[in-house]
Amino acid sequence: FAMGQFNVLIPNPRDLDALVKQIEPFEINYFSGINTLFIGLCMHPGFKALNFSNLKMTVSGGAALTHAAADAWMSTTGCTITEGYGLSETSPVATLNDFKKEEIGSIGRPLSNTTVEIWDENDEPVADGESGEIVVKGPQVMMGYWQRQDETDKCMKRGFFKTGDVGLKLPSGNYKIVDRLKDMIIVSGFNVYPNEVENVLCQHPAICEAAVIGAKDEKTGERVCAYITLKEQIDEQQVSDYCRENLSAYKVPKSIIFMEQLPKSTVGKILRRELRQ
Repeated sequence: FAMGQFNVLIPNPRDLDALVKQIEPFEINYFSGINTLFIGLCMHPGFKALNFSNLKMTVSGGAALTHAAADAWMSTTGCTITEGYGLSETSPVATLNDFKKEEIGSIGRPLSNTTVEIWDENDEPVADGESGEIVVKGPQVMMGYWQRQDETDKCMKRGFFKTGDVGLKLPSGNYKIVDRLKDMIIVSGFNVYPNEVENVLCQHPAICEAAVIGAKDEKTGERVCAYITLKEQIDEQQVSDYCRENLSAYKVPKSIIFMEQLPKSTVGKILRRELRQ
């Protein structure tokens, strides 16, 4: 926008046929999207037939970028994906990977004049490499929720906004999202983060998309449940065996449900809350 570039706005990115038709007349230079959209487009024949010789930059946000999506996008378009992070309360960007030096699995570094810290349950900073809640301070952070001082007081501490996301600082200086605090699954006292299990599942060549939630369990408190869409036919045992090869035993899904499609928002973000319901 700042450079006066022509923008093609897609009102319904879930309609992939229409999306491809809308961008087909243009030699796109820049593309922004979400993990599920990248996967869907890379499987669409019409999209794969487009000319990507002028595509210089692709930015991802809204949900964790998986290695499978990043690899598929590079194979299809020849372009890397630069993942960023933020929320509506941060207007909406707080961090971004270095362009062409992306560290897949990380959300990059804080933007200019922005401070990111990782706090423990007592709202104190943790050591580098330890996980905790991501907090953000900067000129793009909101002053508070409109006419909701009670909610503002819950999330604003010492000028920092408490995001509700669990993360950590990597040795590279980049930050990594582990998962949403409210989405964490506790199995026999052990923390299981759905993002980690989903990322492993999506690296299986037969799996298209995956969503992981927790469900009550009499023996372990909670159990891991995986909802999966497929590129080609496999059975539950094959999925389970694959997970056991790549995950600790307590992280392996105890319930595996195959679906035609996963519930998503209008922009393509997978809705875990609907799977819980």
